[in-house]
Amino acid sequence: MTTPTTTRTPEESSGYRKLRLRVGGGLVFMAILHVLVPKQFIKIIPKRLGAPRFWNLAAGAAEGAAGALLLSNDPEKQKVGGAIATATFVAVYPANINMALQAGAPTNPAAIAAWLRLPMQFPMIASGIRLAKGDGR
Repeated sequence: MTTPTTTRTPEESSGYRKLRLRVGGGLVFMAILHVLVPKQFIKIIPKRLGAPRFWNLAAGAAEGAAGALLLSNDPEKQKVGGAIATATFVAVYPANINMALQAGAPTNPAAIAAWLRLPMQFPMIASGIRLAKGDGR
């Protein structure tokens, strides 16, 4: 008689779990915003891409999928969610650059926020990479 074996995944560290839930929840929230207030996103999509409504919904779908996977209980799905999140953070960077250019010189609060958003994308990308690797388990 053999004993059934169970594979145990390593436990999440508290910091990793908080990061996963924060990024996953934030992405789901942003996906909802893409549907509820599309104008805010459509206006920053670079014109040369064309089809801004499509790109808005595609970004929202990617964010929603990544967020849902990150919020799942399956570590393998969480890694896929991290990979999708990373790709999404990189893919939307041109829209963030366009938003900063549209805002003009950083001389008012809205323009300053648009410009400050650009370097803040890099820690988000790093978080996505960490989640895709499963670092913290």
